[in-house]
Amino acid sequence: MAQYLILIYERETELTEAEFNEIMGMHNDFPAAVVELGGKLLGGNALQPTSTATTIRADVVTDGPFIETKEALGGYYLIEADDLDQALKISRRCPAPRGGVEVRPIWQFD
Repeated sequence: MAQYLILIYERETELTEAEFNEIMGMHNDFPAAVVELGGKLLGGNALQPTSTATTIRADVVTDGPFIETKEALGGYYLIEADDLDQALKISRRCPAPRGGVEVRPIWQFD
């Protein structure tokens, strides 16, 4: 099986407690969807807001993100799937109600 990273991009806006709980419920359900579709969830994490980021470019350290965007990387899942088609089928079930996801194969080195 190949490994794929599902990158979750969404707008960084304040959520009500109900909205937060609804989205977290979707993420709590996602591991079962991965298994249901024949994949394997290897890990994942939510990221703190971009306001907590520190960027390093050419040895220059800057507080915050390097560029301003409408959507920010908010978290990720690492999965195993038979191929890209299966990874995309799984990724369509990944919650990102205020944005979208990007699927990237992991480069395997011997």
